[in-house]
Formats: sequence, C-alpha cells, structure tokens
Amino acid sequence: MEPETKLSQLKTLLNEVFDLYNVIGLLKWDQQVNQPPGGTHNRSHQLSTLYRLYHSRYTSDEIGQLLEDLGLYAAQLEPDSDDARLIKVTTRRYKKLTRLPADLVAEIAQVVGEAHLAWEQARPAADFARFRPYLERIVELRRRQAELFGPNDHIYDSLLDEYEPGLKTADVQAIFSALRTQQVALIQAIKERPQVDDHFLHQHYDEKSQWDFGVEVISRFGYDWNCGRQDKSSHPFTETIGPGDVRITTRFLKDYAASALFSTMHECGHALYEQGIDPGLSRSPLGSGASLAVHESQSRLYENLVGRSHDFWLHYYPRLQAYFSTQLGNVDLETFYRGINKVEPSLIRVEADEATYNLHIMLRLELEIALIEGSIAVKDLPEAWNSRMQEYLGLTPPNDGQGVLQDIHWSSGDIGYFSTYALGNLISAQLWECVNQDIPDLPDQIRRGEFTGLTSWMKEKVHRHGAKFEPQELVQRITGSKIDPAPYLRYLNAKYGEIYGL
Repeated sequence: MEPETKLSQLKTLLNEVFDLYNVIGLLKWDQQVNQPPGGTHNRSHQLSTLYRLYHSRYTSDEIGQLLEDLGLYAAQLEPDSDDARLIKVTTRRYKKLTRLPADLVAEIAQVVGEAHLAWEQARPAADFARFRPYLERIVELRRRQAELFGPNDHIYDSLLDEYEPGLKTADVQAIFSALRTQQVALIQAIKERPQVDDHFLHQHYDEKSQWDFGVEVISRFGYDWNCGRQDKSSHPFTETIGPGDVRITTRFLKDYAASALFSTMHECGHALYEQGIDPGLSRSPLGSGASLAVHESQSRLYENLVGRSHDFWLHYYPRLQAYFSTQLGNVDLETFYRGINKVEPSLIRVEADEATYNLHIMLRLELEIALIEGSIAVKDLPEAWNSRMQEYLGLTPPNDGQGVLQDIHWSSGDIGYFSTYALGNLISAQLWECVNQDIPDLPDQIRRGEFTGLTSWMKEKVHRHGAKFEPQELVQRITGSKIDPAPYLRYLNAKYGEIYGL
C-alpha cells in the first residue's frame, strides 16, 4: 500500500477519534452551563464511557501500525509540512496514551464528573470537607498516572507535559525563580506609594448592560458569533466543540463591574485562537492550540495588554460611561484607568491585578507539586494554602471558599495546568513587543477601536498553526527566543512605574 494511502487512512481514523473528543467537550460545556444537579451522576458515566472510547480508538493497533509504517515516509517530507507534523504529533501522543490503561482513563473521567458538583456546592458553603474525598481520589489517580511515565526527572513532569508539551518541572521552576524576586520588588515599591482609588468599581452595575458592553468589545476584537456563543457559568471558560463552534462563558459579580468585563475579554482571547486555527487541521491532533501557556498568552494579551491599556480606554471609556452614566459619569478617564490597574494583594486569583497575579500561580504550582510528591496531604491543603497566602501576599483567607476552594481546576482533574497562566503572561509580553515592531501604528489603531491588524497578526503568527509546533519552538520562531520573563518585567515596570510614579 502506498504511503499516501496509509496517511489518508490515518487521517480518517483520527477524524473519528476527535469527533469523540469534541462530543466530550460538548458534554463538559453543558455540564457547567445547562445541566441540572440531578444529572451529575449520569453525566459522569457518560463522560467515563466516552473517554474510554476515545482512548481505545486513539491507541488502537490500527493507528499504531499506520504510524509505524509512516515513520520513514514522514522523514522524507518537508519537516514543517502539515503531514509531517501530523505524523510527529500523533506519534508522540500515541506513545503517551498507550502507557495509560483504558480503565484508569475512564475512572478519572468518572471521578472528575462527580467532583465538579461537589466543588460547586462546597465553594459557596466554604466547606472543604465536602470536596476533600473527591480531591483525594483525583490526586491519587493523577499520581498513579504520573508514575506510569517514569522514570522522569520529576514525577510532576508528565502531568505538566499534558498542558505544556516538552516543558519540564525544572524549566518552569527556573523561570519562576527568575521572575519572583523582581516581581516581589515591584510590589514592595508600589506599597510605598499612595494607593490609587477604585471605589467606583465597587457598586451595583446592571448585568444586562455589562453583558452588552462586553459583547460590543469582543465583537470588535474579531470574535465570530456565527461560530460561537456566550453563556454564564460559575467559572469563566472556553470550550471548542469543533470547527465553527467555539463557545465562551463569563460570570457577573453583583458589586464589581471589572469581573465580567475582563473575563469576557480573557475568554475571547482563547476563542480567537481556536477560531483562527487553519480549518485543514481540524478533527486531528493539530486542530487545537500549541499549549495552554500559548493559549493563555492570547487570553491575557487581549484582557490586559489591550483591555487594561490607556490606548484602549481612550476609545472605549466614553462608550462605557454611556452604559453606566450614574456610576461613571463623574469619573474621569485617568482615574478610571488607574483604578482598573490598581495593585493590591487580593485573595482571588481571577480578580488579581497584573503585578500580583503570578504569585497566585507560584503558590498553586508549589502546592500541586507537593500533592503529587506526597509531601502534603489533601487534608492539610487548606492550612498550607493559607500559610503560603500569608507568606506571598500578606493575606489570610477568612474561609476556604475564598481560599483553597476558589479555583475549578482541581475539581476538573487538571493537575499540571496552573503554571500555564504565568507562562502565558510572559509569552504575551514577548508577542506584544514583536507585534508592535511589525505594526508601528498599533497604538493608534487601538485608540480608534480598530483591532483587525492585531488579530490578523496573531492569526498569522500564532493561531493558524494549531498544535503543529511545541510551545517553546513556536515562541522562538515568532520572537527569536524561548519563553523569557524579561519582556514581561519590562512591561510591568514601565506601566506601573508610570501609574505609581516609581
């Protein structure tokens, strides 16, 4: 049989595999948006069954044989071609999945399916005991999974690799070590300056008007409503159901307008990435983002480097004032801009300012590693969380709802995920420096509310490639270096130096 025919067979099989994967995404989206609580147990069984089918299809002997047969053929192809990268990425994923028993994959899916409801009930009640048995089971299962991939330099490596292909625990720790000292120094310098005023953000803002303004903004960013929708959920997220169906959610806080505004921009960044992937890569391992850090670079870029910029609000602040004349009619632009960029240690990660945000991530990474190593037991997690919050941010949560229970990720089984947020911040600044070099009038475009140039650049440089390149490789191709904290530190120091007069 000719290699081209075998490659065609492989693509057909992968199409079926990723049809299953996208159905899983649809059920997970529905679980957080529409599903009644009574459906949780049955949904966990559905997800378990589908994950088992996905795993067994992906690790079938037929796919394994085709990959083996295509090895020599792939070596003859242009290395960056779609076909060569498809064979390479599929082979890497196949080798990983074949080390995971289907029963373990199904068990993780079922436990996670039930853990989500337990977390949703435990968080508002600040009742860690209700969630604890589920988290203990998730940690146990993820540790078993990690052990199957030994020997590694660190037991956490294989879990991190799920979200950041090719990156090691030691790599992330080294990046964070270089970042931590300078970021803490900036925070200390800001503490010594007079604090900015943001009281105007903490009052009642009509939910419908918040929704409408967010829709207006992300429509201009380029979000394609013909290929997506927005809903409400307890934790904002983006779910790709397949080509032409990329859904986002947001959430509203009754007395804090910035939450929905910036979470909507954030999720739009994720969605623009997914909507910008070359359609020819869909229904395959290449049809998603390069990694979660690269994904976060897009969400954080649109949320912060654009959405919290002075240039953006020169255009949009009059529009926001028109929506909320009672709340903002007497608040001038400079006061508003400083207010949305206020630096103040806070309890909740998703509401954290840019200067303190990465410390939240470092805390979570350390705790995840300790959980997988076994040096911290789940029962001791609230105390460990509170201790590190005091050490890093000078705050102690008044309850577990505002502490260890605040994030959805552990209930979703996403151990290995958290570092991608901080890494995404770093990549966003690297990309920002490059796009401003390539589009010198970008600030002027943003002041006019024009984002076509920015989004087109991101699509060309980042989005269209999907998962063809590993994150470090992609970042180096675009910026000339691997993930580097220096541009992000330059950005923070320049921005907050101006705001706080440092």
